[in-house]
Amino acid sequence: MIAATPEPPYVAVIFSSQRTEGDQGYAAMAGRMVELARAQPGFLGVESARDAEGFGITVSYWKDEASVAAWKAHAEHAVAQRLGRDRWYGAFRLRVCRVERESGMGAS
Repeated sequence: MIAATPEPPYVAVIFSSQRTEGDQGYAAMAGRMVELARAQPGFLGVESARDAEGFGITVSYWKDEASVAAWKAHAEHAVAQRLGRDRWYGAFRLRVCRVERESGMGAS
């Protein structure tokens, strides 16, 4: 589903990843991270997709850089980050950018 974001500016965190084989607890943790992120101050929304070969992109939207920093430092999120490096991802990139404008059509 397309995230319903406010008028820019706001911050987007783009997480591109290549999964390793097998679930190894990934699905449960991914669900928990979305649930936890939604409860964080400054969280605006999230969009995520993964293909059959395990390549995925998740974009989370935040009010400002301080909200992103607080999410990065959250203790439970830090555990998920460590497990991601050790168990779930063969490769990943994290990109943080400021959204200056947006356009589109249809309901979000």
